[in-house]
Amino acid sequence: MTDADLLRSLGVDPSQLDPAPPWAPCLSAGAARLDGNHPCVGCGQPARATGVVTVPGSGRRWLDRCMPCLIATTPRGGPRAPLTDTLAVLREAAREAGATVTVRTDEP
Repeated sequence: MTDADLLRSLGVDPSQLDPAPPWAPCLSAGAARLDGNHPCVGCGQPARATGVVTVPGSGRRWLDRCMPCLIATTPRGGPRAPLTDTLAVLREAAREAGATVTVRTDEP
């Protein structure tokens, strides 16, 4: 997942994030952000984790998240099934449940 993908999944406009230093942030700079004064970009709760994302046009920005939002947006390892396979499983489950579904993706 790219930084832009991560921000999109959180529904975050990168221009709304605090600018981060132009160099790799030292541990103390990140730790200082976790003082309870920075809300999670996902839900607004106090941030318990922070990092830096780089987005073209916005530069380096701090990304503050609470633990549930961090876990929800952290890519998991392991092989991924092709999107077509995943959609086939969802469609079959909906058919078995007697539900009508519309699946929308941003992939062609």
